[in-house]
Amino acid sequence: MRSITVALGERSYPIYIGSGLLQNIGERCIEAGFPQRSPLLVVTDSEVAPRYLNQVETSLRGSGYTVVSHVIQAGEASKSLAVYEEVITTAIQGGLDRSSAVLALGGGVVGDLAGFVAASYMRGIGFMQIPTTILAHDSSVGGKVAVNHPLAKNMLGAFYQPSMVLYDLDTLATLPPRQVASGLAEVVKHGLILDKEFAYWCREHAGELLALDPEALGYALERGCAIKADVVCNDETEQGQRAILNLGHTIGHAIEAVGGYGVFLHGEAIAIGMAGSALLAAKLGRDRAIYEDTVSMLTALSLPVRLPADYGEDELMEAMMHDKKFKEGRMTFIVPDDIGAVSIVGDVQASDVRGVIAQLKKEESPW
Repeated sequence: MRSITVALGERSYPIYIGSGLLQNIGERCIEAGFPQRSPLLVVTDSEVAPRYLNQVETSLRGSGYTVVSHVIQAGEASKSLAVYEEVITTAIQGGLDRSSAVLALGGGVVGDLAGFVAASYMRGIGFMQIPTTILAHDSSVGGKVAVNHPLAKNMLGAFYQPSMVLYDLDTLATLPPRQVASGLAEVVKHGLILDKEFAYWCREHAGELLALDPEALGYALERGCAIKADVVCNDETEQGQRAILNLGHTIGHAIEAVGGYGVFLHGEAIAIGMAGSALLAAKLGRDRAIYEDTVSMLTALSLPVRLPADYGEDELMEAMMHDKKFKEGRMTFIVPDDIGAVSIVGDVQASDVRGVIAQLKKEESPW
């Protein structure tokens, strides 16, 4: 088993990565400090529940916990205020108190939604992340929790750290190939922002990662989580450096919003966004080779790097105006200076961004 500590003083917590961890989740809840006298709420989705919910409930009850469960419909559409209210209702009816905890069993949607429930129920109760997707290695670490508004992604949320992240690699075995690739977008992103050697390692080992080779995947997830943990520890509430984790997200979130959160998976949209950020870098005077290497890494991981022709520039620009990274009439972008190094550029011209969007529709692969 691999372990990492997110060092945030009194709010520090461990990340455990390994196989067979769900079998002893009750013991981990005791380790996390959740009292057995208070009910636990397990939030999961319609795809994860049939595979793992019974196992989790059995372990928790075997450790003396009362368990309440809420199953949401799988998909980004469930990250809404309406579904949030339904989960809160389950928590109230289940008798959750100030010492209770919410366990997020699933991918990024479940983690974000359940975390927002934990952050707001009785002004904050316990929270554990139990990611079951590769993508969630990113969203489960760092304490960002939120739901979407129809006009913008993650507009309603909080910074709320979990007490523990429990990452059972066995749950990844049933992921379809497209979900695997989507998750690897956030893995390679961590290399692109802060670890050049790791970014190229991801390209060299793309076949093993896509095939879910346990050794390669375990290392990649550990390294990705460690990079994010280091950034979060230096800037928990995104006042400065933590913004570098948003590489590709300004364009990526707009792609998701325009597509109604159903056309592209999150990692796919972010991959196109990272290609766009690298194009923007070239437009701002950086080496064109940054774009070429970025695209080669993404395509090696079976990720898209171009926009469909029917995505309108006006709609994408409008969606970006609602993004949290748009301030006082200026657009803030994370722009690569090299593979493994990025800058926060806070005064990007809208015309340059529009030009990048147009180029993403027609850019040909450079090899």
